[in-house]
Amino acid sequence: MSFDEDNYNEDAEDLLPVNASENISEGNKVWDLEDTRITHLPGMYRQWFLDYASYVILERAVPHINDGLKPVHRRILHSMRRMDDGRYNKVANIIGFTMQYHPHGDASIGDALVQLGQKNLLIDCQGNWGNVYTGDRAAAPRYIEARLTKFAQEVVFNPKTTTWKLSYDGRNQEPVTLPVKFPLLLTQGVEGIAVGLASKLLPHNFNELIDASIAILKEEEFDILPDFPTGGLLDVTRYYDGVRGGAVKVRAKISKVDSKTLVITEIPFGKTTTTLIESIIKANEKGKIKIKKIDDNTAEFVEIMIYLFPGVSPDKTIDALYAFTDCEVSISPNACVIKDNKPIFIGVSEILRENTNYTVHLLTRELEIRMGELEEMWHMSSLERLFIEHKIYQRIEDCETWEAVIDTIDVGLTPFKPILRREVTREDITKLTEIKIKRISRFDAKKADEHILGIEDEMKKIAHNLANIITFAIDYFKRIKKTYGKDYPRMTEIRCFENIEASKVVVKNEKLYIDREQGFAGTGLKKDEYICDCSDIDDIIIFYKDGKYLIKKVAEKAFVGKDVIYINVFKKNDKRTIYNVIYRDGKVGNAYMKRFAVTGVTRDKDYDVTQGNAGSTVMYFSANPNGESEVLKILLKPKARIRNQVFDIDMGDLAIKGRSAMGNILSKYEVYKVVLKKKGESTLGGRKIYFEEETLRINADNRGRYLGEFQGGDQILVINKKGEYYHTGFDLSNHYEDNILVIEKFDNNTVWSAIYYDAEQGFHYIKRFQIEPSTKPQGFIGDHPKSTLVKITKIDYPRYEVKFGGDDKLKETLTIDVSDFIGVKSAKAKGKRLTTYQIAKISELEPTQFPEPTNQPLIENEEEEENEEDESDNQMKLGF
Repeated sequence: MSFDEDNYNEDAEDLLPVNASENISEGNKVWDLEDTRITHLPGMYRQWFLDYASYVILERAVPHINDGLKPVHRRILHSMRRMDDGRYNKVANIIGFTMQYHPHGDASIGDALVQLGQKNLLIDCQGNWGNVYTGDRAAAPRYIEARLTKFAQEVVFNPKTTTWKLSYDGRNQEPVTLPVKFPLLLTQGVEGIAVGLASKLLPHNFNELIDASIAILKEEEFDILPDFPTGGLLDVTRYYDGVRGGAVKVRAKISKVDSKTLVITEIPFGKTTTTLIESIIKANEKGKIKIKKIDDNTAEFVEIMIYLFPGVSPDKTIDALYAFTDCEVSISPNACVIKDNKPIFIGVSEILRENTNYTVHLLTRELEIRMGELEEMWHMSSLERLFIEHKIYQRIEDCETWEAVIDTIDVGLTPFKPILRREVTREDITKLTEIKIKRISRFDAKKADEHILGIEDEMKKIAHNLANIITFAIDYFKRIKKTYGKDYPRMTEIRCFENIEASKVVVKNEKLYIDREQGFAGTGLKKDEYICDCSDIDDIIIFYKDGKYLIKKVAEKAFVGKDVIYINVFKKNDKRTIYNVIYRDGKVGNAYMKRFAVTGVTRDKDYDVTQGNAGSTVMYFSANPNGESEVLKILLKPKARIRNQVFDIDMGDLAIKGRSAMGNILSKYEVYKVVLKKKGESTLGGRKIYFEEETLRINADNRGRYLGEFQGGDQILVINKKGEYYHTGFDLSNHYEDNILVIEKFDNNTVWSAIYYDAEQGFHYIKRFQIEPSTKPQGFIGDHPKSTLVKITKIDYPRYEVKFGGDDKLKETLTIDVSDFIGVKSAKAKGKRLTTYQIAKISELEPTQFPEPTNQPLIENEEEEENEEDESDNQMKLGF
């Protein structure tokens, strides 16, 4: 073979002609090279790569916007529909049947089928299909079975509205997309990786998607958020409608069993109990957390028990689990779907709009198809009635040819053609000739008329639905929700997560030492001076004699320099640690005193508490974790004309300023010595605590509802919806459950009034009580699990209105002044029965009495309770 070098282009990507004129003979074949074209290597690679990438994107990895399915899932469902006879089929059988349509082998089909089955929506599974919680794999395909769910049969399939194409080998027909009348893509979620492209849509709640679709049809606002089958807690602050660049945070649900035990009952989406436990063990081995033992009791539900060492804070351990393990993960969605035969990136709201509009389109097509079928049924039924009633069949007895038969029947029907809905065709007449004599002899005109009227009634309904297709679609969605929605409650709780600072929750797994002589500090100097416990991610703050200070990362051994007067772990944004300093400015300058906090600085940068003049030196230094005041004894250097050479200074009188402030002049004379005379109390006052309902955490940053100013032994009172109360401190690491009814600063003088339903007795009770401190939950509505707390208030003179129901609904409404009805008891007291009648509603009224200042004890003798209950019964009988 030869070609013209002048026509060769190395960069050519298209087919180039070859000027070859010779013929090559090979056996009996003759090859004419005159029109041969050559594809050069660069062009081949580019074209083949694009073909391959396009194929993977369109035919394997990315779902279609209409039905929300990848091709393999679509082919599996189509195969199951063809095999469906109401009974379970072996998964191995389904895989084999699907291979008629899917060219990529049985393994990919089997894995995709298991994924569909585990989503518990379209496939009814039987056998061991694995466990989404533990990550256990399904049994072999020959041992498990499957069939379509009723939901899938109703929503996913309709051959009449399906567009078909040839399968990969041309032997079978397969759907281009399935006519899914539901936002299946957003319900199931999907993840796929193609060539240079990825798609990740998170699953959403079944019922919420239906509600949002109805809102779209009504042109109302809507909002949809992810919902994961594994439950957990979800922060959607940066969800951004599921488009690229967004992210959600998912946390495991961790609860405190007691002070030494935690339990994980829900796990983050995409994780299993196995991977979660491995991450916890890894964090424990690195010293980030400190746990004694961990047990996995997961079966039908998740249960991971975490046992702590004595003295380890469960609240801080929960935060550490979120900070250092897979108990908190970040998921980045990327909503990419196939539309018009190409991938597009759109948000989940737009996907839902497309799905909703597509559902309306499919419902319209189904109605139109049904209308066409009914019109054809009406036409043929009418022709049959006319053909038999008017005995047109008798006219064909004398016809000798087929054409004569057709013409005779056509002539017989001519007078009635104006009442028909369409023209009479030759095919219609042929069908009339196929009616059997037996059917003609048994013809009942009344039944025929009723049949036609029934068809007409159905046609009217369909015409009405077509004219009001939006209302019809809304009713369709409502019916789907009513039929199937109860099986799909929301599993994931929406929360706003607080930022967890790792340095605040990490276990103190190291000890900090300093070698003052050599100028080294670190965790590896075991034989030198011990400073404090720390972790390997902490920063340390170091103050020097000349007034310089800096922040460094904890290391095993690092040079920090000599003349260190203070070294300790640095807490960023700590406004309560106050440093008291007295320094001399320069070699012979005045002595200054100052109080300041160090909240945030740049690591490894030198700062100065003095004015920076040469020869400055720190004469006194102290660090006060809670801003404690100090009384210092100042000794001046003896000098003539100085009256008071010794005097006291109360540092608490100084205002707390910034770290760069110069400070106040202590004395214009030379200071000889400064010594601590007396350590005082905190000058910062109480700590203002707030409760943020979105995160269920307390904070000191003015976020949420103000609880009060806390000092020392002050406590927080929590009353939950289960009728329990308990107390906590005001440590910012505290965790609270989502069933809080009351949370406030505890006051042991407060009298609480509560109404509850006693499930054991079957009556409502009312009680007044004072709460005693307890760190463990204490119930005050009895021990029966079905007893419920109805009302609770701390108003001094509450009033309630009781409306009766059931057989007693005609009885007069009862008004109760609680303070007159019952006295103050302990929290354990049962209380007083409210009434023996059936109660429909209890409402709180405005009080008519208001308290007067008093110091008298409120507790009465509890022995009167039983008498008061009997007295209440008598009052009810008298119409009280």
